Amino acid sequence: MRAKNVDFEVAYITKDTKPDWFLEISPHGKVPVLKVDDDVLFESNAIAEYLDEVVEPRLAPTDPIKRARNRAWTDFTTGWSGALGNVSYAKTKEDHAAGLEALPATLQKIEDSLSRRENDGPYFNGDQLCLVDAAYAPFLMRFNIVEGINPTGVLDGFPKIKAWSAALMANEAVIKSVPEDFGEVFDAGLHNRETLAAQILDEQAAAE
Repeated sequence: MRAKNVDFEVAYITKDTKPDWFLEISPHGKVPVLKVDDDVLFESNAIAEYLDEVVEPRLAPTDPIKRARNRAWTDFTTGWSGALGNVSYAKTKEDHAAGLEALPATLQKIEDSLSRRENDGPYFNGDQLCLVDAAYAPFLMRFNIVEGINPTGVLDGFPKIKAWSAALMANEAVIKSVPEDFGEVFDAGLHNRETLAAQILDEQAAAE
């Protein structure tokens, strides 16, 4: 919606504070949910596709083959998020090491896809944000935060992803896609999950 300059109101919902009105309109009790007049839509990719169909300019390719390939990569976010999460949300050093060892296999798939692009970026389809960018940006944002806490340097081996991530993290629509206190909320989430990253944060705080 920010990329398309759509006027909207936002209500932020956290895992521990789900009001009744939200649970009544969210079939899975998850965010995001989009309310359009009396209609309610859920699931990120479905919402993004709806917005792309009803609000110009279109962010998906007009070519059916390219559009289908874009859709395939947005569907891949399930495996992508799981692979990143095994590193970011690992509870022990052993789990973290195992997640880090497995991660390159997933990263390579995206690296190869970015290498096959018929454009110069910096985004997935060129110089404008697209639905693939919108699907991957939240996971890259969170991964980069944890990288700042417990650096692995894993993206150094995947220059296309690293450049794509840097472009997304510098984009105003991506920056404003989270509330101003997102860093604090995310840190609290790391602690609630009892992650290794939270342990490192506590150690750093104790050493100050």
